[in-house]
Amino acid sequence: MTQTRVRGRSNRGLSVSSALLRLSRPHQWIKNSVVLAGLVFAEVSDQPRAVANALLAVLAFILASVAIYVSNDIHDAEADRMHPTKRWRPIARGAVSPVVASRFGVVVALASVLLAATVSWEFLGIVGLYLVMMAFYNQALKRIPILDVVVIALGFVFRAMGGAIAVDTPISPWLLVCAFLLALFLGFGKRRAEFMLLGDGAGRHRRSLEGYTLPLLDQLLRVSAGSALVTYAVYTFDASSVPDNDVMVITVPLVAFALFRYMYLIYGKNLGGSPESLLYRDRWILSSVVVWAVLALVLMETGS
Repeated sequence: MTQTRVRGRSNRGLSVSSALLRLSRPHQWIKNSVVLAGLVFAEVSDQPRAVANALLAVLAFILASVAIYVSNDIHDAEADRMHPTKRWRPIARGAVSPVVASRFGVVVALASVLLAATVSWEFLGIVGLYLVMMAFYNQALKRIPILDVVVIALGFVFRAMGGAIAVDTPISPWLLVCAFLLALFLGFGKRRAEFMLLGDGAGRHRRSLEGYTLPLLDQLLRVSAGSALVTYAVYTFDASSVPDNDVMVITVPLVAFALFRYMYLIYGKNLGGSPESLLYRDRWILSSVVVWAVLALVLMETGS
C-alpha cells in the first residue's frame, strides 16, 4: 500500500510513518538509560529476571517519553514555527496533523502503561506519576521560570527510582540527588542556549524564558554543576552500594571532565541547546562517558 505523502515543498518525500518516527525523537531516547542505574549499581546485572525487567522498564519510559513529546509538540506547534530549528518538527511543519499525532500519542501512552504493569504494580505507579507530572508540565508548569527545569530534572529522578523498583532493589539517595542536580545542569544549559539563540524573541517561543536573564542562567549553571560534582564525589565513598574500599572515587575526575567540557561547549562554542546530541557529536564527552561506564561496571563487579 502506498503511504500517504504530505503536501508542501518542505515535506516532499516525507511519509506519515517517517513523520511519526521523527515526532518520537529517537535521538532523545538515550535519556532513559538512567533507568539502568539500579541494575548496575545494585550489582544484579547477572540475574536474568532483573535484566529483563530493567530492559522492559527502559522501554516503558521510552514510550512514556514519546507520549509526552507528542503532547508537547501539539501544544507548542505555533511557537515552534517561530524557532529557527524547531520549526522543522513534524507538527509545526505540517508533516502530520494534530489529530493523527494525538491518536498516536494516546496509543503510545497506553502501551507504556500496559508494559509498566507487566514489570510490577509499583513500577506502574512510578510511570503513572511521571506521565501525570509531565502532563501538568505541558499544560502550565513549563511557563514558570526555574520550575520548568526542576520538573524536567524530577523526570530523571522518576526514571532512576523506576529502574530500582523494576529490579526490586534499593537505590542510594545520593545517586538520586546526583541525577537530579545533573539534570538541572543540563536543563539550565539548554535554557541558556535558547536564550542566546533567540535573543529578544526568546519569550515568544518559550514563555519561561521571559523570567530568565543571562547572569541568572550563568549562576544557576555554576551552582548546579558544582553541586552535582560534589554530590557524586560523596556518593562514591559514602553510599552503601559502592565498594567499601572507596575505589569508586577514581571515577570522579571523569565526571568532572565531562561537566567542565560541557560548560566549555556552552560558553566557548555557544552550544548546549540539545544535550543529548552533544553526547553523540562531541567525542570528548562521549569518550569520558563510555570510559566512566566501563570503569564503574568493572569496579562494582571487582571492588570489595
